[in-house]
Amino acid sequence: MKVLLVKTSSMGDVIHTFPAVTEALTARPDLVFDWLVEESFVDVARLHPGVRRVIPVAVRRWRKAVLARETRAEISDVKRALRAESYDLVLDAQGLVKSAWLARFARRPIEGFDGGSVREWPASLVYARAHTVANEAHAIERTRRLFGAVFGYHPDLSRFVTGVERDGAGGDEVFLLHGTTWPTKRWPTEEWIGLARGLAARGLVPVVTHADAEEEVVATAIAAAVPEVVHLPKTKLAVLAARLKAARATVGVDTGLTHLSAAFAVPTVALFSSTVPGLTGPRGRATEIVASRAPCAPCRKKDCPLTPGAARLACHDTMAAERVLAALEELTR
Repeated sequence: MKVLLVKTSSMGDVIHTFPAVTEALTARPDLVFDWLVEESFVDVARLHPGVRRVIPVAVRRWRKAVLARETRAEISDVKRALRAESYDLVLDAQGLVKSAWLARFARRPIEGFDGGSVREWPASLVYARAHTVANEAHAIERTRRLFGAVFGYHPDLSRFVTGVERDGAGGDEVFLLHGTTWPTKRWPTEEWIGLARGLAARGLVPVVTHADAEEEVVATAIAAAVPEVVHLPKTKLAVLAARLKAARATVGVDTGLTHLSAAFAVPTVALFSSTVPGLTGPRGRATEIVASRAPCAPCRKKDCPLTPGAARLACHDTMAAERVLAALEELTR
């Protein structure tokens, strides 16, 4: 059975789909998955060994030039490629209007979440079959339940396999993943410096990297304060993923690479201030959540309503470097 999987973004959402793909292929060996994904996350989807083909789309870029000839040509090329495959089924695992729009490109039966379970209810109107899945469950569990309903098996939620776990332990590098889009998800630079010093004192090698100029400022500050820190230049995701998979451990905010580290079964301490780990947090064989204990947390807001624009927020006061380092030591003991 040839299936087109539609889960285009973000990086964390793509990674959250790995356990469902792995479990589906175990329960139904006849399944063949192609994956429709945003072009910036192609290398992420390719990490899963059970995916036959990864097909890029560029919705984020297309939106900036909707009427451009190049945009129309690229959309036509994607439609042509999908229709040539004649899929048995299209599975919209994202549940957005944009993902439903993309799913229709293949002109094949579409399945997904029903109107009460989907993230944007109009998406469910184009599905041939729609399935009820509890909204209060973790995103990974919701996706696994959707796959089970579509392909006719009961997910074994007592087991958790991403399909990309590493074998054995890593080296001496500990990745410090500080970069994220929401200001409220960030951790203060001085805490990263304190953590890096603690790691270096224990003979470990803190590693920082960056994806843009703003993140580069933070990475540079950490490296300048702690000579043992390795500051990697901006690099391709596939190269960075390979090095991350070989690390001793990871400490990261709520960002895509933190979820990838957890999926690799690299010991991962995830820092949560404004978002809810029970709904979207990383999961894996060796994952620990350090969440803010502030009364205002989690606020689920992109910008802090109490101290807008501040580098240190109220929710950071219960997330000192010492607490994070202790969690990491317990995890890697």
